Amino acid sequence: MVKWGLVVAALVLAVMMFYCYQAQKFDLTYVAKMPERSLIVDKHGEAYGYVHGERRRLVTRDEIPDVMVEALRAREDLRFYDHSGVDAKGLARATLRNIKDRSFTQGASTLTMQLARNSYNMRAKSLHRKFLEIALTLRIEGRYTKDEIITQYLNRIYFGSGCHGVEEAAQTYFGRSVSDLHTGECALLVGIIRGPHIFSPFRNIESAKVQRDEVLDRMVTCGFLTYEEGEEAMVAALRLVPEGERHQNSSYARESIRRQLQLILDRNDIRSGGLKIHTTLDARMQKKSEELMKRPLPGLEGASNLQAAVVKLDPKTGGILTLCGGRDYRQSPFNRAYLAKRDLGAVYTPFLEAFALERSKVVIPGKPVQTGRQLGVKEVIRLSKRLGFSGPYQKTEDLYRGAVAASPMEVAAASAILMHQGKGYEPHLITKITDGEGQVVYKFLPSASQAISRASAEGVMTSVESNKIISGTASCRDGWAISFSEDIVTVIWLGHDDPQKIASSKVLQSGLRNIIVSIMD
Repeated sequence: MVKWGLVVAALVLAVMMFYCYQAQKFDLTYVAKMPERSLIVDKHGEAYGYVHGERRRLVTRDEIPDVMVEALRAREDLRFYDHSGVDAKGLARATLRNIKDRSFTQGASTLTMQLARNSYNMRAKSLHRKFLEIALTLRIEGRYTKDEIITQYLNRIYFGSGCHGVEEAAQTYFGRSVSDLHTGECALLVGIIRGPHIFSPFRNIESAKVQRDEVLDRMVTCGFLTYEEGEEAMVAALRLVPEGERHQNSSYARESIRRQLQLILDRNDIRSGGLKIHTTLDARMQKKSEELMKRPLPGLEGASNLQAAVVKLDPKTGGILTLCGGRDYRQSPFNRAYLAKRDLGAVYTPFLEAFALERSKVVIPGKPVQTGRQLGVKEVIRLSKRLGFSGPYQKTEDLYRGAVAASPMEVAAASAILMHQGKGYEPHLITKITDGEGQVVYKFLPSASQAISRASAEGVMTSVESNKIISGTASCRDGWAISFSEDIVTVIWLGHDDPQKIASSKVLQSGLRNIIVSIMD
């Protein structure tokens, strides 16, 4: 027994020395540094802007309310000021549970262990990662005081919605500094740490409130709050930033990137900062379109608040090259490129002709009703859905004249199918995401679906080859233009959010063609 005891002790000592040696390779000054902002680059690799971190700031311990620290201890690590970074009791309990479950279901991570994990992006669940995390934790505890550790933790941890650090989270969610938050708001921020994506109050306020209440209940149990104080904090109004005031310094393209990025981060549980977001945007095209949208539109500005949307797609990949959801994002953040569903009118004709070719019917130029009658309303709707038009549809013969509502993005995607031999790609903005070390943490894998036959698509494109710009109106209240170039499809919509006549059909179509030419020039 003595011999085997010495062997086991030697092995344990060797393991400890190995991980202590590995932990020495990490620069502990990084723990106290601000997480880097996430950079957006366009398709050419040129910087386009930052998507997160505009309001990021390191705060001191004096700026953090004591009730925030108490909430954090109650929820995550009650004995924080008593242990040396590793809670032996909690670790033993978690180890026994993991052995019983035959899986890493329990972590028993202290705040210092979480700080080590988040500082160096140690996400893998394995014994090697856990031992290295413990060794790093002991180094951090030897280097920094407890107050420094808890401050660094709150400055670095991810709070959802792109927020790294408690100050950015406070400014993003509540529009005020962390020092100005009341008890309920502090508890809410602490409550969403375990699920920053799913518990974000911007995404799911009810779930966020449930987490807040759990934290407050725990604070009462631990003696940090009286029962009355806990009840008062639960009913205190959450001063969330109104939806219309969020991301005011953004743009249609940047906000669309941010939304797509958030979905990707959610699905892949990516929490690290300093990301590089590789996009499909062409920054030069985007800037030109944005500038054009802000200028007066000659002959079309008779009525007030005329709006517009522009979408440029690469038909070979589905990559979005340009995205403008309105004339000016600051005045109206509503993204019409995705959300405006308006009747297509005459620009529906090439799609109707493609359906006729798909079903071996006769295309009668200039006669959409006669062409459509050969197919019938139900078949036209069925084929329209294959091109991505979600409707609603007018279920009468007016459908053949373009009585179908669609967004500019849907029109661009359907037009790209015609250009690319009947194959459709999902419109997207983000191609890949790399971390601070250049490692790929996400990659978009495009896949094409054959929406209609190659012959049908090419048959329509042959008919529009001589005039690569198709424009049309729907009751003169919506103006549409589609431009087919060699490798880009461009869609423009003009109209009012409250539908009304813009101009005569002739003037409107002339204006649309001038805009297309200006954008393509």
